[in-house]
Amino acid sequence: MKTFTESFLDESIELIRKLDTASIEALAEGLAAVRAGGGRLFILGVGGSAGHASHAVNDFRKICGLESYAPTDNVSELTARVNDEGWDTSFSEWLKVSRLNERDGVLVFSVGGGNRVKNVSVNLVRSLELARERGAKIFGIVGRDGGYTKEVADVCVLIPTVASERITPHTEGFCAVVWHLLVSHPKLQAQTTKWESVK
Repeated sequence: MKTFTESFLDESIELIRKLDTASIEALAEGLAAVRAGGGRLFILGVGGSAGHASHAVNDFRKICGLESYAPTDNVSELTARVNDEGWDTSFSEWLKVSRLNERDGVLVFSVGGGNRVKNVSVNLVRSLELARERGAKIFGIVGRDGGYTKEVADVCVLIPTVASERITPHTEGFCAVVWHLLVSHPKLQAQTTKWESVK
């Protein structure tokens, strides 16, 4: 009988084999185009994906030279907006102040991609509605069926479901794998990472 560790890693191998590499390549090209056009990248995520957003902002800025921001990096503004205006508009109102425009990109990290009807991650949905209005590029790395993000994205990488009882850990884990792939991609990487440069 397999251990849990063996099962989890076997699922991970299966998931890797099912990843759509063409969508990842298209995402690299899309992000490179945002940078080349002088745009900024706004990375949105809630829960564990908020932590991912913060980490990815660092990587896209430092490794790729792509100006990037996440609304969850300013806890004072985020909590003030949630307290005063509500959760649903907490990201979209931040994007308005950031003057989101047609040169910019919005990248969503999410297990489900947002769903207004089911009232899940509506702040992501509202942000993507604004992005569409402003003509910004929409990108996603999401799980399940991709939700609203996949529905409206210019490019969306869908993390395949290989074990219905472990959608969240696989999606969040492989979101990190995909964005680390992206910041290492020759179309995006502009700086050598530290440990690779140490002799």
